[in-house]
Amino acid sequence: MNTTMLSLIVPVYERPQEVKELLDSLTKQTRKEFEVIIVEDGSGEGKICNYVVEMYTENLSIAYYYIPNGGPGKARNYGAGKAEGDYFIVLDSDCILPPNYIESVYEELERTNADAFGGPDRASENFTDVQKAINYSMTSFFTTGGIRGGKKELDKFYPRSFNMGIRRSVYEHLGGFSKMRFGEDIDFSIRIYGAGYKVCLFSPSWVYHKRRTGWKKFFKQVYNSGIARINLYKKYPQSLKPVHLLPAAFVLGVFVLLIGTLFCWWSLSPLLLYAVLVCADSGLKNKSVKIGLLSILASYIQLTGYGCGFISGVWNRFVLGKGEFAAFESNFYK
Repeated sequence: MNTTMLSLIVPVYERPQEVKELLDSLTKQTRKEFEVIIVEDGSGEGKICNYVVEMYTENLSIAYYYIPNGGPGKARNYGAGKAEGDYFIVLDSDCILPPNYIESVYEELERTNADAFGGPDRASENFTDVQKAINYSMTSFFTTGGIRGGKKELDKFYPRSFNMGIRRSVYEHLGGFSKMRFGEDIDFSIRIYGAGYKVCLFSPSWVYHKRRTGWKKFFKQVYNSGIARINLYKKYPQSLKPVHLLPAAFVLGVFVLLIGTLFCWWSLSPLLLYAVLVCADSGLKNKSVKIGLLSILASYIQLTGYGCGFISGVWNRFVLGKGEFAAFESNFYK
């Protein structure tokens, strides 16, 4: 593996401060055999990160490109066309890498010879309490079924674009990311599995992932993910698993339970029991009662947002017969 080089591809939209934090973490890596490709996806004036990249040209092998806005999939494909590595690693701009990340990837590649891989994400001690609560809701077995790289899971692992690696030859053979505006990383993972390539979970190769920093943005993110799941189902019917139905069932269940309060107040007891379970689990993991309480809100937003998006996708795609891009006509970053 000594001759192998990694190309880190990072699309960014109006997040110069986050890019700075990511690049700063890359300067601290214990192994240096990697290059960085930053692709600015049509950011507006005053929010471009080129000046940030220039700060790191002496410490990193780094290149910067600006393209018209077209979504992260297009930006990643552009970056891949400029990359020189044997493996491409796709990262989100709001990720921070621990010092041994690159070293762990090399070790896992030598151990597995994987064609594609992904790693989990965690919350840093420096994250806000809200960010930690959101991280819990997006990684907990009690909310996502553990399908994002946890030890317990209800579905097999699909690499996601916040921490996703692909062998160059595989990337080129499959044509990279599709034109999907959301869910394009799962689409790519499905195609990698379908082509018979070896996909692995690199548990030691985790990243800190900030995600959205406010409740409204978080709701929109998971709402879009729910819609994307229906778009994925239209392309790959076999990709829809029982775990993906749970948030929609949750939304419908909450509606029924709320109606039940007209007749008896204790109909809300399942929701209260779930809240206690989430609070206790998150509180213990984060060693904070406050984060445990915030995790109740984050978990309810995560399930409700995804479930409502899922139901909206069913209505628009199956009942109204709308196209795949109908829900994403506006820029989903905003």
